[in-house]
Amino acid sequence: MIIRSVNLETVCGVSSRLPENTQPEFAFAGKSNVGKSSLINALINRKSYARTSSQPGKTQTINYYRVNGAFYYVDLPGYGYARASVEVKAEWGKMVERYLHRSRMLRCVFLLIDIRHEPSENDRMMYEWIVSQGFSPVLIATKADKIKRSQLAKQLKMVRTGLGAQPGTVLIPFSAQTKQGRDEIWSLIEERLEEKPELSSGAASDPPEDGSSAATP
Repeated sequence: MIIRSVNLETVCGVSSRLPENTQPEFAFAGKSNVGKSSLINALINRKSYARTSSQPGKTQTINYYRVNGAFYYVDLPGYGYARASVEVKAEWGKMVERYLHRSRMLRCVFLLIDIRHEPSENDRMMYEWIVSQGFSPVLIATKADKIKRSQLAKQLKMVRTGLGAQPGTVLIPFSAQTKQGRDEIWSLIEERLEEKPELSSGAASDPPEDGSSAATP
């Protein structure tokens, strides 16, 4: 994929109104410090456009990056940051829930998992919740350069088993350092861009009006 232009077009906080975009969206979810910003930077061929940080939990907004004036990468707030208060975690969960419910242009949700470790309870909860909303997340096993090549198959199996991934779920090992997996992700995005959009069950209704949230990262 040739990246001609990238713009951080919209940043939404807890109380912000989500934009009603008319172009396809690809969302990225994952726990804090799993490498979402590094993945997005690799996909847009920029070294530091999406902000990375050594401080987990820094992403507290939904960031919309418009690519080639044709589609969006949507960076969702990271979950599972231990030092965040219960109230803050609940607000992040509401933001993600609101996005998945209301986005009419969402073509794919990428769920990032650190390939070095067994999926956490938060990872499993997020996977199951995304599936319950009518989406089939694509799994990205990040930091693949941190393990030996001989360990790859074993670690990928651990990710699938740990999440209880449904048969046929796409799982792509990725490294921000070597760019392993980037072409596969680009190819998948290009395929989804060519498909006719289908309204998922997750986007068919708004979240509860009482402020409750099905996801509590």
